[in-house]
Amino acid sequence: MNVTPATSVHDKTIGRRELVVMVALLMSLNAFAIDGMLPALEQIALELGARDGNQRQLVIAVFLLANGLGCLLPGSLADRFGRRPMLLLSLGAYAVLSTMVAFSQSFNTMLVLRGLQGVLTAGLMVVPTAIIRDQYSGDRMARLMSLVSAVFITVPVIAPSLGQLVLMFAGWRWIFLLLSILALLAGVWVWVRLPETLHPEFRQKLDVPVIVVNMWGSLFNRASIGYVLGTALLIGSVFGYVNSAQQLLGEHFAVGAWFPVVFGGTAAMMAVSNIVNSRIVERFGARRVSHAGVLMFILVSAAQVWAAHYQGDNLLLFLPLMATNLMLLGFLGANFGSIAMQPFAKTAGAASSMQTFIRMFGAAVVGLIIGQAYDGTARPFAHALLICSTLALVFVLFSEKGILFRRLHPPQPKG
Repeated sequence: MNVTPATSVHDKTIGRRELVVMVALLMSLNAFAIDGMLPALEQIALELGARDGNQRQLVIAVFLLANGLGCLLPGSLADRFGRRPMLLLSLGAYAVLSTMVAFSQSFNTMLVLRGLQGVLTAGLMVVPTAIIRDQYSGDRMARLMSLVSAVFITVPVIAPSLGQLVLMFAGWRWIFLLLSILALLAGVWVWVRLPETLHPEFRQKLDVPVIVVNMWGSLFNRASIGYVLGTALLIGSVFGYVNSAQQLLGEHFAVGAWFPVVFGGTAAMMAVSNIVNSRIVERFGARRVSHAGVLMFILVSAAQVWAAHYQGDNLLLFLPLMATNLMLLGFLGANFGSIAMQPFAKTAGAASSMQTFIRMFGAAVVGLIIGQAYDGTARPFAHALLICSTLALVFVLFSEKGILFRRLHPPQPKG
């Protein structure tokens, strides 16, 4: 199913390019709520009374865990009431809770508010995927999701620098006030421009048995679940990097004021690879591209382990390897997600909820474990990369019944 421009029961249309940018920026708000405060973690910890270095990571980890848990509900509500209402509710909650976090007076209060923010804004991760699935499928969906990811990934590149810029002129609280303003502007854009993409015949009943059946189907579909679990592990390894980045780069590798540039530079490789993926995925197929990507990820992760043990203080070796890991993720995330969503045209919202919950909550748990394992060296993180990528390959093999590089569908025509 391919629809361009997006149409709806409302008297609205939106072109593909605007849709890609809108969806990417909506998803980016949650990314900004993570990466935008990385330069401020030390200042937040000192002002609000965090006890030790690793505890400051909870500002990030609590949000990630709550965001993953919150993903269980928005998709089913979006299957019943539509995509637009859920997006607008999520954006409103994002703006209100960002403002409340900005005025928090204790570290524990901040963590509670960050948890609430994560739960109530989960729709920004779930609903955009359902919107894309409403209109595209197969390799075409993978191509669109790669373009979305290319825009979305620019946030980790620029967010720490923006956070650092805010800190130059004001305190860390203004970072959260800026997030509130961005959410309000996004809400206006959605209200004015976004059509309702849920097909009327696909609207689901809002009762527990239907929700359970729809989610159960997405959870126990063999062709799908291996890709979902594999994505959770791969993203979890990246979350481990995000959780410990300020300590790993700022303290272990002593990059100091260059932290936003170094962190953003490695993250930028994901944007590049997503753009490349969008150009090649329809030609070679999402399976072939992503299977090659996960095998290469394992090899680079093995090199990370060697470097951590024998060149542990060598920043010039760590950075290219880290950039390569993140680049390879650009050939995995969108493709894995599109393959996993393929069987669920009629229940895209519920499937997106369940899959996003597994990916985000699972990744948050993995990332928290990796972050808390930080011991002043890059070794725990390097071992985690290798373990997570190897297990991801095992799950993919489960979904593919032991055979890699198959292309199950012929190339779809362009246009």
